[in-house]
Amino acid sequence: MKSQTLTLKAPAKINLFLKILHRRGDGYHAIESLMHKVTLFDVVHLVREGNSLALSCRSSMVPNGRENLAWRAADAFFSATGIAPAVRIELEKNIPVAAGLGGGSSDAGAVLLGLNRLFSTGLEREHLQELGLRLGADVPFFLQDSSCALATGIGEKLQAVGHLGDCWVLLVNPGFAVSTRWAYENFPLTSTSNPYILARGRITDDEIPRAAPRLVEELGNDLEAVTISRFPEIGSIKKELKKAGAAAALMSGSGPTVFGLFAGKEQAQHAFTQFAGLYGDSVFLVRPYIS
Repeated sequence: MKSQTLTLKAPAKINLFLKILHRRGDGYHAIESLMHKVTLFDVVHLVREGNSLALSCRSSMVPNGRENLAWRAADAFFSATGIAPAVRIELEKNIPVAAGLGGGSSDAGAVLLGLNRLFSTGLEREHLQELGLRLGADVPFFLQDSSCALATGIGEKLQAVGHLGDCWVLLVNPGFAVSTRWAYENFPLTSTSNPYILARGRITDDEIPRAAPRLVEELGNDLEAVTISRFPEIGSIKKELKKAGAAAALMSGSGPTVFGLFAGKEQAQHAFTQFAGLYGDSVFLVRPYIS
């Protein structure tokens, strides 16, 4: 049989806020987070051929075997469908690794969606999301159509909300990796009060897109304090983004990437030049991804 190829773009995401509500009995943390896809993409090429599962990536930061989430996504697909593995995955990495941008989860989601098309298995999106959740809490987000979603539970319960308006997003990655597991394990669940409940109550789901800068500033990211305590440079980047004119700045996910929201293109490009001079290719000027 002649080989068939399918190419998909896997977008990064930012967390416009991230609140940790409590630790569950199973050890996972219950959260509420607003996640939005942005126009920074990995590219996933799926080649249907042979009689095995293989993955290749030119980035030295990315493993090529079972340690790779995209490889595990393909393995989960073939196990669930009973189809004999017959695909080669070529992964072009543009999203920084362990950066709080969901690159690995997005790659896994793209593989599940792509294999479902390539092998004409007709799995429902809910079934794919069940498979994705076994791989990571963020994977279901990348398997749904909406650009922006309110995530609860451990991140798997998703409610689509309106996307951000006409703005620019500057991503600044300081060039080191942060383990999501480490960040959650070091988050202190010691506070008996929860001012977040009051703040969240002032913003309805319908208002979320319009309230984005205020929402970012008011609701914040609970993991920032953990990550900044070890990597204070993240706090400095936030301050400099605000000085450069960002309407809001926040660490995404467990970090270390910090994003700034800019209303105007000229100001955003000026800030990009400033930060690219410090961090080179680890700075990206992107837009909200509208699917």
